[in-house]
Amino acid sequence: MSISFDPDGHGGWTVMLDGQPQSHVDLADPGLVTFEYVQHFTLAIDACAPAAPASVRVTHVGGAGLTLARWVQHTRPGSPQIVLEPNAALTTAVRERLPLPRGHRVRVRPLDGRTGVSGLATASADILVLDAYAAGRVPAELATPAFLADVARVVAPGGLLLANLADEPGLRWAARVLATLAAIDGFGEMAVMATHDVLKGRRFGNLVAVASQSASDDVPRLDLEVLRRAVASAPIPTGIRSGAEVTRLIAGARPFTDADVLPSPAPPDPGAWRVR
Repeated sequence: MSISFDPDGHGGWTVMLDGQPQSHVDLADPGLVTFEYVQHFTLAIDACAPAAPASVRVTHVGGAGLTLARWVQHTRPGSPQIVLEPNAALTTAVRERLPLPRGHRVRVRPLDGRTGVSGLATASADILVLDAYAAGRVPAELATPAFLADVARVVAPGGLLLANLADEPGLRWAARVLATLAAIDGFGEMAVMATHDVLKGRRFGNLVAVASQSASDDVPRLDLEVLRRAVASAPIPTGIRSGAEVTRLIAGARPFTDADVLPSPAPPDPGAWRVR
């Protein structure tokens, strides 16, 4: 395993693992996010979770350079965050080279997603971010009904699941993940964000799935109108699918079972497709 930190020439660093970019970090500007899908994460959080001075409880499955955790700390200081990152060597290297800011409440646990989520308390996260990859692919174990049902347990009523999915044109794998989410008790409204070329099937790339957790009709659900307005004003050309559009996207897609679940497709050009 090789870990390196590539300077961007403007004070920021790209965290590289075995030659693949994992995160971009700018210590002088933790509010700066350059990866497209991380920008989509921040759009969803800003649209659906009050900003400072309110704090928000965030659990991250996958840590790498801790970019999103730094952004949450910057925009909502003091927010309690848990990061599940099994690669302890990567975490150590990142924290030595790119230390977290003073006063943070980020706790990194050297656990894989399934093990880490199983140990979390029910309704303990306002937002759970699923952003874990192995060799450029989302592991199959993180797309099983059993795991996603456990995620639904951990997300508090009215909270959000944000999942970074990678797929090839046709979006068949992502459609099966969304169909699996739709079949799980607990998740209500769903939406999908991506750049227009990914949504239209023109290239391999990342999609961010957004699913709200609602335990009853009295609990606020994902405000899709707010999210649509945020997407319309996004700094990068971004599209959104929700409601009937998501229904059409997953039409005919079979939800995964624990027996037939698959990892996301392998990227055609590892190391380049996730960078803006």
